[in-house]
Amino acid sequence: MNNKIKALFAACALLAFGSSCNNNSKSTGADFSISPEAGTTYKAGDEVKIKVSFPADAKVDSVVYMLDALKLGVGKDTLGISLKTDTIPLGIKVITAKVYAAGKDQDVTTNILLLAAKAPEQLTYKVEKVFPHDTSSYTEGLQYEGGIMYESTGDTGHSTIQKVNIETGKAIQVTKLKDEYFGEGLAIVENKIIQLTYRNKVGFVYDKNSLKLLSTFANNVGVEGWGLCFDGKKLYMDDSTNRIWFLDKDTYQQKGYIDVCDDKGQINEINELEYIDGKLYANVYQTDTILVINPKTGAVEQRVDMKDLYPMADRPQDRDWGNNVLNGIAWDADGKRLFVAGKKWPHLYQVKFVKK
Repeated sequence: MNNKIKALFAACALLAFGSSCNNNSKSTGADFSISPEAGTTYKAGDEVKIKVSFPADAKVDSVVYMLDALKLGVGKDTLGISLKTDTIPLGIKVITAKVYAAGKDQDVTTNILLLAAKAPEQLTYKVEKVFPHDTSSYTEGLQYEGGIMYESTGDTGHSTIQKVNIETGKAIQVTKLKDEYFGEGLAIVENKIIQLTYRNKVGFVYDKNSLKLLSTFANNVGVEGWGLCFDGKKLYMDDSTNRIWFLDKDTYQQKGYIDVCDDKGQINEINELEYIDGKLYANVYQTDTILVINPKTGAVEQRVDMKDLYPMADRPQDRDWGNNVLNGIAWDADGKRLFVAGKKWPHLYQVKFVKK
């Protein structure tokens, strides 16, 4: 991935949110205001008091309160309403009060940032076994099924979808993408393999057995195509931000999303994804971190420190190690084995996560 592009997007996203936090709540009418102040941070489980203020002589008929597109309730005075946050997905939430007065309606808006209720549990790892890995494979997606490792590789002009023998690290079947495409995450859905592309806004559908390309689809969900995984009912896709999108497994259209946050803030550049026993496991791009995420709320429940998995002292000095980073998580559901990899790394690691 282009590191400069990623850094620029993250900076712009932060600047946009910071700007909203530094401004007071927005109103289409100068006589009305709303609290809490825009950018106020809460933890999941906190109660949020939402209140519209208006002049004493204003003839207000009613106030309809909305959270994003969800109606919260209706009020007729300045008492406002209370919002319970224990079951709400995390992230930036837009609060709108539609004020009906004197035959007209006016919108007053603000926003809050909802974070995880508690800090994630800190984990580390133990290496159980080391396998060879092809150093020409810029690993983007990884999944293990039926004794075979399925791998999607990136780099424009060198992107592939392939089946790999983990004992040898050699590809046993390869389909190369056209040179203009940059391959990204993959997921196995029944007898098909779904593969994303980075910035081409297209996805590919392959026959799982032959790796023959069956069809393509337009992928306009999110900023870019990054990681992908499947929980048996829907696909999860991330896009370089802290958002994980839900996609229909047959149409690949958006069905919803979560925003990934811990107790301190939003976590951007969520990358390769794996669904394991009801949780999402995700790499954080250009870090030695794997997150375990609640797929309903976006809360980071565990943070795994993978530092020194592939020690810097053991790495050839002529590689771009700022780009060839930890990436790739695969779960052997039958053997209960967890594999992790890196972009162009010489090893695939079977690991176990343990408490620090």
